[in-house]
Amino acid sequence: MYVPPLFAMGDQTEVMAFCRAHPFALLVTHGRDGLFATHLPVILKESGETGATFFGHIARANPHWQNTDPGAEALLVFSGPQAYVTPSWYATKKETAKVVPTWNYASVHVRGQVFWPHDADFLRENLSDLTDRHEAGREHPWAMADAPEDFLGMQMRAIVGMRFAVSAFDAKMKMSQNRPAVDVDGVISGLAASGEAGDAAVADLVAARRADRLR
Repeated sequence: MYVPPLFAMGDQTEVMAFCRAHPFALLVTHGRDGLFATHLPVILKESGETGATFFGHIARANPHWQNTDPGAEALLVFSGPQAYVTPSWYATKKETAKVVPTWNYASVHVRGQVFWPHDADFLRENLSDLTDRHEAGREHPWAMADAPEDFLGMQMRAIVGMRFAVSAFDAKMKMSQNRPAVDVDGVISGLAASGEAGDAAVADLVAARRADRLR
């Protein structure tokens, strides 16, 4: 992914936090049948020895794992808030009219190798971790132990594990950092007033990036 220095995300701590906050990823590989992509929820585990690894699973009926050799180069894409930015929000429009529309967005591309573990212990551990992560905080959290064991076994036989060993990250947070302060003010006000939840999230990120720049 092309990442101009001005739009680069911060250190690895920020990148990891972004991936955890947007855990529904897009896995892309180029296998025997060409390009293939699968959307899937993943969970991140970090280790001082091996670095970062993402875990997930796909349907056994999904041909992705059969068309992609274990250890093949792959890409995981994490997408965050995004919004259209009209030049009408820029103070510069009134001064020079030399402005154009753009799009603000945040994304992390993770490069690495993909593997397809089949063993029941791997599947059970990572299904449990994924469930606990997303059930946490609910009034009545569901747990794997709530389902009959024979039913769980049948469900696990219908999936294949996904392990993604990270080699590098490309992280981009394009939030109007290239605009003068008066234009950034206009972007924040315009997005916040749009009434769209996604626009409001981008407005918060634009404001946060401006605050970081002023520190």
